[in-house]
Amino acid sequence: MQTKKVVLWGLGIFVAYTIIHSPARSAELVQIGFQGISDAAMNIGEFMTQLVS
Repeated sequence: MQTKKVVLWGLGIFVAYTIIHSPARSAELVQIGFQGISDAAMNIGEFMTQLVS
């Protein structure tokens, strides 16, 4: 359990450092991630619509 806690803290510190060091790049990466999730959801919806039709 202790290892999990250390890894999560390390990941949190890394994310905070990345955001502080390069906020524009961090925002770009988040936007790309959300765009990917949105595209995937749209494609799943289209697939389900084709199954029902």
